[in-house]
Amino acid sequence: MASSSEEIVPVWTLATGDLRLPPAIFEAEMTQQRLFELRSVLSALADQPIATLEAHPAPATIDRKDGIALGAASPLAQHLTELLAQTTKGASAVTGTASKEVLYKMVVPSKFASAIGKGIIRPMQSKALAGGIRGSLMGTAGIVGQASFVPVAGVAAAEAGVAGAAGTAAVGVAGGAAITIAAPLVLMAVAVAASAAVEHQRRVAIQHVTDLLEQLHAHNLDEERSELDGCRDAIDKATAILLDEGKLSVSLGLDSAVHAIGKALAKTDRRLDKWNAALEALPEGQPVEVETLTESFPGIDEDGGLFRTHVELASLATALKRRVIVLQAVEHAQMDSGNPFEAFMRQLKSDQQRVNDTEAGIAGVLIKLSTIELGRPRGLRAPAFTPGQVDRLLQSVYKIQALGDGVTDDDQPTDVSIEIIRNTDGSVFVFPALAG
Repeated sequence: MASSSEEIVPVWTLATGDLRLPPAIFEAEMTQQRLFELRSVLSALADQPIATLEAHPAPATIDRKDGIALGAASPLAQHLTELLAQTTKGASAVTGTASKEVLYKMVVPSKFASAIGKGIIRPMQSKALAGGIRGSLMGTAGIVGQASFVPVAGVAAAEAGVAGAAGTAAVGVAGGAAITIAAPLVLMAVAVAASAAVEHQRRVAIQHVTDLLEQLHAHNLDEERSELDGCRDAIDKATAILLDEGKLSVSLGLDSAVHAIGKALAKTDRRLDKWNAALEALPEGQPVEVETLTESFPGIDEDGGLFRTHVELASLATALKRRVIVLQAVEHAQMDSGNPFEAFMRQLKSDQQRVNDTEAGIAGVLIKLSTIELGRPRGLRAPAFTPGQVDRLLQSVYKIQALGDGVTDDDQPTDVSIEIIRNTDGSVFVFPALAG
């Protein structure tokens, strides 16, 4: 989406608690680079999680197949409305979009987003996400690159004082810098966007598993897939209730869903142990025959092979587990109303380590397999290949080497970008969180 070089973008600096910062100068206008530098400095100096929130004119057409829609009465929509109401003068002066749909972009710096981003948030690489909301908004010479960012300070809210981390949004002056304290807004935005991100992963995984099982015709694996995908209903209901700040009950069936996911992860861990043992048993520094590899990794050289199906089932199980973890983190944060975002972060860090280890283990196996040197059969009885057999062997080699495509074991923290469309009726649509 092209934009005029005179585009003005209001930006709020949000905090989840009362900050004590040295004096900072907010310029009347900032570039994208200046905004990034300011966010980095604030996150380095602050002992409370901070984020920035930008307001852009919404693109005319946006693909909304991925994401979560919330009504105007939802807590996230209400917290956003309160923030805008308290900063009406500053925001309306630069947006002029009060009667239009607006796209809000919240960026949580990597210092505070590491627990959220690791494993859950990944760069857009799949075809399913290419050209999504970020691509539609940014374009090749995107709106942000040509925009001027103007800090928003709500004078009325500043005079009212700081309400604290558990209260509604309020603007205070921390060391000369206009900081809006809006812990519930940040918490709900992160929770919804993270849930949308892992739900997207689940849909991709279930589609891959379905496609593979159609070729494999494995009844036991089909049951495993059905049991996992059957957990979605309980998780969806629990998500809706928690995002409305309700209380979970046994009638939702979430306990049985968590049990099914736990069993699937246990199967994944056992398979992962076998895969690692098989890799260790391979001769080091020597070419490996494809037949030798398929003994330990059945179907590794086939599109609908057993090994590939096991990998996709593992991806489905970890995606569902991550979504449950986000729900549990939100529930615990809402119980601790004094510091909701800190409780949220603690719960994420403590619960997702096993999932991180499992996904890292699978990524390691795939990378090792893709880098194995493959060779033809050796020995006195090594056959003379026909041209057709040579072609089949080469296809197997290419498929095995492609296992590492798109796999990353990089666990470096990254900023998390959350994009929210606010409709004219006050309802919101939250897109899957992205690596910033």
